[in-house]
Amino acid sequence: MLSDVKRLTSMRLQVVLEPSEEGGYTIFVPSLPGCISEGENIDDALSNIHEAIELYLESTEDNFSLVEGAIIQEVVL
Repeated sequence: MLSDVKRLTSMRLQVVLEPSEEGGYTIFVPSLPGCISEGENIDDALSNIHEAIELYLESTEDNFSLVEGAIIQEVVL
């Protein structure tokens, strides 16, 4: 199971901040489709997207299953 997999301690993702017509910012992660949030200012938006990313990745863990004998290896780009 994924719980047996060594968790990454850090991850680098690009985010895009767009000014909202209502004020504040909308923020999304291009590499994580559907991972989007917003905030009243840049700091709020960045804080909120951190939470959104954690929830996004947590939901992918729930759907993750391994075949017996699978090898898990970290790849650094």
